[in-house]
Amino acid sequence: MSLMGELQFFLGLQIKQGLEGTFVHQAKYTRDILKKFNMGDSKPMITPMSTNTALDADEDGEAVDRRNFEG
Repeated sequence: MSLMGELQFFLGLQIKQGLEGTFVHQAKYTRDILKKFNMGDSKPMITPMSTNTALDADEDGEAVDRRNFEG
């Protein structure tokens, strides 16, 4: 790795190396996804969804085949 310089990306993960150790994160991936769906100006939240909300099945909704999802 030293011949190529400091490692910054590996398999889509961002790598930050410092004196404290190595930190792996996906900040760029997150920004790209938000930008793709026009949500780049969204406000950050610690917990994006209420932890007390119970989710129910949508009995009247249309069934989705997740194998056909194009992301």
